[in-house]
Amino acid sequence: NEEKMGFVAALIGGIVWSYYNRTMTGYYDTDMLTVVLPSFVLWSVMFNIQKQKNRYLPLIPLFMLLNLWWYSQSYSLTMAMVGMMVIYTLLDRKNIFNYKILLVMLIALMSIPLVVKIILIAIAFALFHFKDEYINLKTILISIAIAIVIVMFTGGFAPILAQLKFYVFKDSVVTDGSALNLHFYSVVQTVREAGQIPFDMFANRISGHTITFILAFVGYILLSLRYKIMWLALPMLGLGFMALKGGLRFTVYAVPIMALGISYFIFFSSRIFETFIYKDKTLAVFKGTYIVIATILVLIPNITHIIGYKVPTVFLHDEVKSLDKLKSIASREDYVISWWDYGYPIRYYSDVKTLVDGGKHMGSANFPVAYSLLNEPQSAANMARLSVELTEQDFNTTCGNPIQCALKYYDEKDPNVLLNQLKISSLTLPEKTRDIYFYLPGRMLNILPTVNLFQNLNLATGEKGAQPFFYVARRWRQTDKTIELGNNITLLKQTGEIVLGQRKYPLKQFVTSGNMKDGTTKNTIQTMRADGVLNLILIQSQNVFLLVDDAMYNSLYVQLGILGIYDSTLFEQVDSTPYAKIYKLKI
Repeated sequence: NEEKMGFVAALIGGIVWSYYNRTMTGYYDTDMLTVVLPSFVLWSVMFNIQKQKNRYLPLIPLFMLLNLWWYSQSYSLTMAMVGMMVIYTLLDRKNIFNYKILLVMLIALMSIPLVVKIILIAIAFALFHFKDEYINLKTILISIAIAIVIVMFTGGFAPILAQLKFYVFKDSVVTDGSALNLHFYSVVQTVREAGQIPFDMFANRISGHTITFILAFVGYILLSLRYKIMWLALPMLGLGFMALKGGLRFTVYAVPIMALGISYFIFFSSRIFETFIYKDKTLAVFKGTYIVIATILVLIPNITHIIGYKVPTVFLHDEVKSLDKLKSIASREDYVISWWDYGYPIRYYSDVKTLVDGGKHMGSANFPVAYSLLNEPQSAANMARLSVELTEQDFNTTCGNPIQCALKYYDEKDPNVLLNQLKISSLTLPEKTRDIYFYLPGRMLNILPTVNLFQNLNLATGEKGAQPFFYVARRWRQTDKTIELGNNITLLKQTGEIVLGQRKYPLKQFVTSGNMKDGTTKNTIQTMRADGVLNLILIQSQNVFLLVDDAMYNSLYVQLGILGIYDSTLFEQVDSTPYAKIYKLKI
C-alpha cells in the first residue's frame, strides 16, 4: 500500500493550485525546483535513516548543496531541517548513525567555500565508510560541536532573521546595513504573492479545497503517529503554513507533505470496510473503489482550477517584435532600463543586460531604475549612465548597491546632494563602456504608482515624499460640457477645471497623443489655464485618459514613453509603436 499511497499523493501534489501555478509551462523561474530540491533533501535523510548504510550518506549533502546553490534563500528551511534532525537524533540518541547524518548535514550547511565543504564531506564519508570501526560516539559528538560552531560563525541565524524581517514583519522602508545607513523601499510591500491571504485561499492553494486541507492535516498527524520519521517534514509544513502571514508564495512548500497527508487519510479511512466485509476479494473491491472515488473527489477542484486558470503572457506579440528589433541593434553587453517585471523577458528576447529582474529587485536595486523612469530626462539620463557603469565596475570592486557605489565614486556622503547633482547636464560621469536603452511599454502605465514608491523616498532619513497626482481613466464618457473620468472626477470644458469630489483644480493643459504610421508621435497640446496644476492626456492608442501633475508629466516615462518628446542630445528613438517605445541613451 505504501507505493499506492505514494502514487495517489503524486497525482494530487502535482496539480494542486500552488504547485501548478508556480511551475506551469512558460511561467516558472527558480520556483521550478525550490520545493523539489528540499523534498529530495528530506527524502535523502529519511532514506538514510531507514537504510542505516554509510554508502548512502553522500545523497544528503549532494541534495543540500544543490538546493542551496539553486536557491540561496532556502538556507532558512535547510537549517530548520537540520534543527529537526537534532531533535530526532536526541529522541533516538543511542543510534550512532543518526549522528553521522547530522554531521554531514551541518557540514553542507556551513557558509564556507564550496570546495572546502566538498573536501570535508569527502573526508567524513571516507572515515565512516572505510574506517567505521575506529569511529565512536565521542568522536562524532566532538565533530558535531565543531561543525555547529562553524555554522554559527559563518552564517548562523542572521539569514533567517533577515528573511523573517523581510516576509513576516514587512517593514515598508529598510536600511541597506552600510555605514551610510541608506534607506530604501521594501519590495515585499508591492509583491502580491507576499501579501497576507485569507484562510480559504491558503487552504485551496495547499490542498485544492478547505475540506481537503483539513482532512490532509488530519492525515499528516495520523501518518506521523504511524511513522515517526514523518516528523522530519515539519520544517517544510511549517514554512508552507507561514503563508498565512508571509504570503501565498510559501504555500507551495506544504503541498508535498499535505499531499502525503490526504493520501494517507484516504487509505487509512478505507479500513472502515474491514469492520463489516470479511471476504478478501470483496473487501479489496470495496476498498479499491473507495480509494479511486476519494482520489477523484480530491482531484476535481484542482483540475477545475487548472481549466479556469488562464494566465496572460508577460508580453504581447507586438511588444516582442520591438524587442526582436532591439536584439539586432544592441550588443549583449548593453543594458536596457525597464521595470523588473520585464527583466527576464527583455534578456531572453533582446539578449542584453538589465539592472533588475524577477530575481534581483530589492529596494536598493529598484531605486536607480525607478528614478530613471520617473524623473525629468536629464536626471534620468545621468542616473542611468551612472548606475550601469558603476554596476559593471562593482562586479570587480564590490562597493555595494548602486547608490553606495555612486557616493563612493563622487566621494560624497549625503545621497540628497548626489541626487541634486544629477540634474546638472555637465555632471562628470564614468567613462561610457556600453550602450544603454530604455524600454517603455505602454502597459507600464498600470504600475507607475508602484514604481514611484521606490524613488519617492529620502534615502538619508527614510521619509516618504509627497505622492504625485496620477490617475488613469479607462472608462470615461464625454458630453457637450464635460468629460467624466470616473471615480467622481470630471473635466469642465468651459472653465478648464478638474472637479475632484467637492474641490476644483485648474487644468494646465489638455494633450491628445497618437502614434502615426511612420513611428512618430503626434501631440496636440491645448493650453487651458496659466495657473493650472494638472495635465490631462488622451492616449489614443489605449483610448484612456491620464491625469497627472507636473512632476509626473515631466517624467521620462510620460515624456518619452507616451508623448514621444525627447532631447536629441540625450536620446535617440530606436522604435516607436502603440505598444512600446525604445530609446538609446546618447551620453
